[in-house]
Amino acid sequence: MAILFTWKSSANALLILCIIAASFVSKALGYHGLAGRKDPNEKVFNVLRYGAHPGRDDNALSFIRAWKAACNYRGKARLLIPKGTFLIGATIFQGPCQGPAPIKVQIAGALKAVADPSMYEEDFWISFENIKGLLVTGTGTVDGQGNAVWKYNVGDGGAKFPSSIKFNHVVNGIIRQITSVNPMGFHISIVLSQNIKAKNLRIFAPSDSPNTDGIHISHTNQVYVSNSVIGTGDDCIGIIRGCTDVHIRNVTCGPGHGISIGSLGKYQEEEDVRGITVKNCTLNNTDNGIRIKTYGGSPPSQASGILFQDIVMDRVKNPIIIDQFYGNKESASRVKLSDVRYQNIRGTSTSVVGVNIKCSHNVPCERVSLSNINLKYVGAKQRNHEISSVCTNAKLNYAGFQLPSPCR
Repeated sequence: MAILFTWKSSANALLILCIIAASFVSKALGYHGLAGRKDPNEKVFNVLRYGAHPGRDDNALSFIRAWKAACNYRGKARLLIPKGTFLIGATIFQGPCQGPAPIKVQIAGALKAVADPSMYEEDFWISFENIKGLLVTGTGTVDGQGNAVWKYNVGDGGAKFPSSIKFNHVVNGIIRQITSVNPMGFHISIVLSQNIKAKNLRIFAPSDSPNTDGIHISHTNQVYVSNSVIGTGDDCIGIIRGCTDVHIRNVTCGPGHGISIGSLGKYQEEEDVRGITVKNCTLNNTDNGIRIKTYGGSPPSQASGILFQDIVMDRVKNPIIIDQFYGNKESASRVKLSDVRYQNIRGTSTSVVGVNIKCSHNVPCERVSLSNINLKYVGAKQRNHEISSVCTNAKLNYAGFQLPSPCR
């Protein structure tokens, strides 16, 4: 028995030592931001070795030096931002890069923007540009410190505040696991890019923060947004001109202005929008649900092949809305909408009008279908508080259960 007791004690002691060692290694890896299995062929470029340090000084130049070293390396490369809080101003991570794709950016720490709008000459805080094969990942936080500058926002006619993260001319890019808070402008902007995946993101700003779109997409083909939580002061996801083959799945939105296609028709000769799918999403206490908006009096363009499927609304204002008089109630839009499908939309509405489809008399909507719609009114009780539909200038098809009742 004494021998057995000694053996058990030794085994327990060994187990404790292993746990302590594993904890130490885990902390060490956490500090260096190396998640998962380390690739022995990958070289890590730690921003600390290029002059960056946590604190109140602007680290933008040190980050750029580290990026250039990683981008010019001909082997597998990872840019590492370790744990700690780093202040940085406007920063461009510029490609093309020399090594095999993808180049990786690991954010383990917290990044804070210099909260002075005059320091940003362009529409971004951190931009990834002209890169083929990019992975931005980590458990870190990107803090735009927008709460210090939102009071200077004067609306659409004023200066545009910078997006926290911008993908510009990126092909085959992934952004995942990052937390974005309080941007000055948009949280994430995806522009002139192709095959971009955004997943497992946490995006937050107050409901009254101005123009703080969660993910704003334009001029981009093949975008996949999934498994993310977005609560912000504007559209959770905004899809505008020139977007094709965009897929939104398993996104929780709220607070915010919902998931929007548009605004469309703001500019001359806008590229068409087509092939947009929004599935398995939940909207909580948002000002709009699933929305298509086009400017009144707009130049001609088209949006087609749009599917909203398996969407849950929880106390949402304007759950289903097409507004082709956005920004100009007097003039009708010339953006042609066609092949728009709403399937399995259910939940609660705080507006009496649950389905509000106001299409243009210049170019009426064609082939708009609603299948299995179940929306209940939960707003303030009025004399006639049955949920209703409003439809103008649209050719509608119905199938399955319909609440509110179809337009006649």
